[in-house]
Amino acid sequence: MGIRKQFTNEFKAKVAMAALKGDKTMGELASEFGVHSTQVSSWRNELKDRAAEVFNGSAGTSAREYKEQIEELYKDIGRIQVENNWLKKKLHV
Repeated sequence: MGIRKQFTNEFKAKVAMAALKGDKTMGELASEFGVHSTQVSSWRNELKDRAAEVFNGSAGTSAREYKEQIEELYKDIGRIQVENNWLKKKLHV
């Protein structure tokens, strides 16, 4: 049984975009990128099927969640600093 290759998302996107261009055959792309032509077709189809997700606003949601997480972490840092200062005073450090 062979070892399966793991490809980065960036590599898959590059191959899929090249396949969408249509200026080379699947066989040519497969040879160029060192993957099977079926895999090239699969990545191309996935990109076509999911391209609309780029524009659905999910990136804005994740950015908002990221900002909320940062705010929560800053609150935790502030609380911990207050607790440390209180402990230092109580322990006379």
